[in-house]
Amino acid sequence: MMLDLADYPTKARAAIKAFWGNRELARRKQRESGGTDQGERAGVTAGKNMDGFLSLTRDIVRLNGLEQADICLQRRVLTLPGFFRPTKLWDVLVMNNGRLVAAIEFKSQVGPSFGNNFNNRVEEAIGTAFDLRTAYREGAFGDNPRPFVGWLMLVEDCEGSRSPVQDRSPHFPVFKEFNGASYADRYNILCRKLVQEQLYTAACVLLSPRIAVNAGDYSELSEMTGLKTFITTLAGHVATEAAREAR
Repeated sequence: MMLDLADYPTKARAAIKAFWGNRELARRKQRESGGTDQGERAGVTAGKNMDGFLSLTRDIVRLNGLEQADICLQRRVLTLPGFFRPTKLWDVLVMNNGRLVAAIEFKSQVGPSFGNNFNNRVEEAIGTAFDLRTAYREGAFGDNPRPFVGWLMLVEDCEGSRSPVQDRSPHFPVFKEFNGASYADRYNILCRKLVQEQLYTAACVLLSPRIAVNAGDYSELSEMTGLKTFITTLAGHVATEAAREAR
């Protein structure tokens, strides 16, 4: 069957507009209420910023053969067992007749503190995927095919994310692809390696400026880490699960 990509460019732009709009609304409410959140944190704590991408995921699942699958979006049903820790809370899970079809994380980073947060995001992404992969190997999800595991990062497109960054490593040289790489480039390298090392089925990084609140503009850094590859891979995995169920 032909994959249905759910008009993802249009829906991605709507998701981007909502992302920036929700952040601004959260900041405004904090100011009006005299809240204590400071700086960029005020735009994060509302917790709804990436909902547009959750909606896009739901559409991809429904349109590619799993109309009756359980698409878990509420916190109480988003926990999976881990191997190195008891449980992990995901952003969206897709369950079909008791089988784990997909587990996806949606993350974002907005300036100015790119340096303070990049390493934390990297460690979190690697640890989460390795924990799930090991739990799967040990039978935590039953005797079922490997699930789609996805990681999508939305990064503010600005001078702080685009400027070259230098690192110091006094004992051994840094891998050459990181020399002078911006934080945007580093996220692109991260996503590529996450897939190459089979930690994630697909990993995506999108760049978007704050002014995208008006039009939802975003850009990509490579085909491998772009949104079309992410969406197509997810749709293909869903269609395969639907075909397996139909047999």
